[in-house]
Amino acid sequence: MISNEYNSLNEEQHMLLDIQKLEFALYDLALYLDTHPNDPIALYKHQVLADQHMQVQRAYETKYGIMSVMSRETGDTWRYINAPWPWER
Repeated sequence: MISNEYNSLNEEQHMLLDIQKLEFALYDLALYLDTHPNDPIALYKHQVLADQHMQVQRAYETKYGIMSVMSRETGDTWRYINAPWPWER
């Protein structure tokens, strides 16, 4: 059932889901690193996931508009207010 729902998503929804997955993993690793700050493997994984998150979010924002007011607008107008919020799409 889940795979059918996943397959019915459009490209934008797939990108948002990928961003959410990466954010979940980053927060989870950050919580682990709070109690294990000297774990080199966890730190490396966090760095890799942070890089992936940045790339996916940049790709999303270039195509669909910025996700938060902290993001850098890539167009010549402030599109953030014109489109539905990311969770409304």
